[in-house]
Amino acid sequence: MKKQLRSYGIITVGSVIFALSFDWFFAANAVGMGGITGLAQVLNVLFPALSVGIGTILLNVPLFLAGWKFIGFHLLASSLFSMTVSSLAMDGIALLYTFSPMDPMLASICGGAMMGAGLGIVFSQGATTGGTDIVARLLKLKFPWLPMGKLILIPDGVVLALTAIAFQRLETALYGAVALYVSSKVMDTVLYGLDKAKVAYIITQQTDPVVEALTHNLGRGVTLLHGQGAWSGQEKYVLMCAFKQRQIVAVRQMVKELDPDAFLIVCDAHEVLGRGFTRYKKNAL
Repeated sequence: MKKQLRSYGIITVGSVIFALSFDWFFAANAVGMGGITGLAQVLNVLFPALSVGIGTILLNVPLFLAGWKFIGFHLLASSLFSMTVSSLAMDGIALLYTFSPMDPMLASICGGAMMGAGLGIVFSQGATTGGTDIVARLLKLKFPWLPMGKLILIPDGVVLALTAIAFQRLETALYGAVALYVSSKVMDTVLYGLDKAKVAYIITQQTDPVVEALTHNLGRGVTLLHGQGAWSGQEKYVLMCAFKQRQIVAVRQMVKELDPDAFLIVCDAHEVLGRGFTRYKKNAL
């Protein structure tokens, strides 16, 4: 129960951030938004009495019903909660405060960043804010290798095109496309970027001292790969070691102090699963 309450608390924070980004940057500056919220924007223009928040809830009903079979009750319940919080927060914030317009490009970039952060927080708890987020979550089942940010671009891009037609203003959709791109990048950073790590490949004549330093001083495992010099024909070990981003300076200094002639290759590792890093989760995004 405590874990569930914590999860729903985090979902609430992400949903409110999402709603704030809409009122502050999108609605106040006539920037188009993708997804069901974008369709709710169009309905709000056609029927001013229908608020964006309520329109979002109504449009989400068939999507939730369609997604029940594929995403399960837990995701449906948490997504329904997130969608309700974000939709009511949109209307609530709009009633309490009216944001002043700003430069549309600045609004698109800042709004996209804030929206991506909010969505990333919600997605990190296995929920969605409804709408095309559910469509993206369903696409994730079919294309598990694609990150959520890119999957969101597909249905949201279609909605943006419809928004341009409805508003009869191309700039609205173009600014929305900028916001959507920024949002997808920030969302993927929140979901995947926090687990960034490095992988080092080390070729050294001081194999044992380097292994000892990496395993005992830094607490990192080392794998010995058998290699052979193409020019010299000499057989040697290649040390492979995964470590956290913050340990890069220590690894470089340690290797070079033990063997100034060591050959060191450091690569980015965007997802490392295993002891000392991230645990594998079957339904992880």
